[in-house]
Amino acid sequence: MISLSYWEKESFFKNIDIAIIGSGIVGLTTAIYLKRENPLLHVVIFERGTLPIGASTRNAGFACFGSMTELLDDLTSRTEEEVFDLVKARWEGLKNLRNLIGDKILCYKPFGGFEIFKKEDQELFEKCADKMTHINKILAQVIGRQSVFKMADEKIKPFGFEGIKHIIHNNAEGQLNTGEMMRALIKKAQDLSIDMFFGIPIRSIEDHQNNVMLITENGWEIRAKKALVATNGFAKQLLPNLPLEPARNQVLITEPIDNLPFKGAFHYDRGYFYFRSVEEKGQPMRHRILLGGGRNLAPNVEQTDQFGQTELIQNALQTLLKTVIFPKSTIKIDGWWSGILGVGERKQPIVKMVSPSVGVAVRLGGMGVAIGSQIGNEAAKMIAGS
Repeated sequence: MISLSYWEKESFFKNIDIAIIGSGIVGLTTAIYLKRENPLLHVVIFERGTLPIGASTRNAGFACFGSMTELLDDLTSRTEEEVFDLVKARWEGLKNLRNLIGDKILCYKPFGGFEIFKKEDQELFEKCADKMTHINKILAQVIGRQSVFKMADEKIKPFGFEGIKHIIHNNAEGQLNTGEMMRALIKKAQDLSIDMFFGIPIRSIEDHQNNVMLITENGWEIRAKKALVATNGFAKQLLPNLPLEPARNQVLITEPIDNLPFKGAFHYDRGYFYFRSVEEKGQPMRHRILLGGGRNLAPNVEQTDQFGQTELIQNALQTLLKTVIFPKSTIKIDGWWSGILGVGERKQPIVKMVSPSVGVAVRLGGMGVAIGSQIGNEAAKMIAGS
C-alpha cells in the first residue's frame, strides 16, 4: 500500500462536505446541482475508472421514454398511474438534460423513434394497434404531444429492412452523442470547482452516522460529512441489501456506410434489442449502425457486473444486423463493448438516504440518459437537506 502524504491529505481530501461515488450522469449532475445551490460546499467525486465507463459513456444515446411494447409490458404488472408517472419523469429528465447542456453540444437529433415487428410478432403488433389511441390520449396529457405513436409501415421499403411486417413511429423520440454529453457534464463540474478523482475505487463505506469514512482499494481512509452512492449497476458492491441487480448489455458498431437509408432510433422485442444511425463526424452522408441488447436471451448470464461479450448474444446481434437491418450488402463490424445497467423488479429509481450520512441514487433501469439528470437533481436536494 502507498500511504497518503500529509500534503495529499491536506490539499486534496480535507474537509469534504459531500463525497459522491460514481462519475456517471447521476453523480455529475448531483454534484453540479449541489454546487449551484451552495458554491461553498466542498463536493468531491470519486470514480474507480479512468472514465465513467459503467453505462454513461457506453449507452446508445437514445433520448426516449419507452417504446409501445415496453409500455404495454409494464402495464401488465403495474398501474397506469405508476407507468405514466415514470414516463413523465423520463420526459422531464430529457428536457432537463437538454436545457442543462444544450442540443448543439449534445448533437441532439429529433429523428423520432421506430419499433419494428417481424411476421411472428403479429399478435404483439395487434395489441399495440388496439391500444394505440388510448396510449396516445394519455401521452398527450403527460408530455403534451399529440399522436405520439402512429403506424409507419410505408417506411419498411425505403429503410431497406428485410422480414419486417410492421413499424410503429414515435414522434417524440430523439438521439444524442453520449460521449459529448459526458464531456460537457465533466466540463461543467470542473467550472464549478468540483474535485474529481479518477482511478480511485472505493472498497467500502464506514457509516458513523454523523460522518463517513471511505476506504479505497489501496487502503486510503478518506473522511466526509456525507456520501452519495451513484454507481448504479455496481451499487451492491457497497450496499449489498439494495433491491437492485446489475445487468450487462452488449453492443456493436459497424464501419462507416455511405448513404445509409435510415436515420433514427429503433427498438425491437420490447426494447431488449435496439439500434440507431450514428453520423460520422464532419461527413453527413456517412453513418454507422450501432446495435445492442439481447440480454433477455440469457438473463442469468447477463445478470453480472463484469464487462465482456458472449458468443450467444454476439451471434444474435450479428444475425439481426445482417438478415434484417442491412441485408443488401456485406457490412463489417468495427468494434464491440458492453455496459452495466442497474435494474430491479420495480423500474422506479432508488433515491433515498439509507442513514443520516449515506444516500443512494441508483436503479435507472437502462434509462439513464432520460432520467439521470432528474435523479441527480432529486439526489442533490435529498442529501443537502438531510
